[in-house]
Amino acid sequence: MGMKRNIRQLLIVVMALASVLCQSSPGKPASCQKVVLSGEVNAGQEWKAAIGQGWVFRVLPIQPGPAGYSGWDLVVDREQGAGFPDALLVATPPYNSINEREIGTTFGLRAQDAIGWNPRSFHFLADPNALRESQRLFQILGAAKLGTGSSVVSAEVSKAMQRQLKINQGAAAGQFRILDTRLAPGNSDAAGYAENWALASQRTPHTIEPATAAKPTPLGELHWMRFSITVWLPDEWKTPKALKPARVACSE
Repeated sequence: MGMKRNIRQLLIVVMALASVLCQSSPGKPASCQKVVLSGEVNAGQEWKAAIGQGWVFRVLPIQPGPAGYSGWDLVVDREQGAGFPDALLVATPPYNSINEREIGTTFGLRAQDAIGWNPRSFHFLADPNALRESQRLFQILGAAKLGTGSSVVSAEVSKAMQRQLKINQGAAAGQFRILDTRLAPGNSDAAGYAENWALASQRTPHTIEPATAAKPTPLGELHWMRFSITVWLPDEWKTPKALKPARVACSE
């Protein structure tokens, strides 16, 4: 059990470090194309927009599961789908943990906490080859959670971590902002790590509605959301003219 715990902790620490390295990479280009998308989505529904070169930004509903989760995942994927994980997930660590890519009542967040975490920053891979390699690395890192204790596995995991760090340094940046939302708040106390988001929720425009089953739940429900998405694409990106890209300094 100690070996498993150590490996999980190492994964979280290293992937958090990857996020820092992505934001501070000296290899980032000086100029990017800034694109601002906007939309709205109802509970259980998907929103998507093409951002050029065969890539699509999706806001996908989180599966309720036995716990009755609600909300949405941020996803960047190929138009025909490229499999799991997507280009945003692999470039926005930590994995298998509370994360800026997930606007929902998961990992102990109530609906009001989720909207208080606003805006959110993320990164995504813009190269299909980088995505394919990262998907392979992700499987290696996921298998490491089982923790066999083998020195061979440990060496492979270490190599995979280092390679994923390197790939993520070239990831594009983005920001997601909730502009308005309707929700049924959870009736449980905020988790310790979510108290600041609970307080900040008042700064996000929102309307309180009854729960779907007319009975409050510990985590609450997210019913509808209006949002804006800003992405900083590579300068040479073939962006659809309808998106009205603006050339600006790249965001970290």
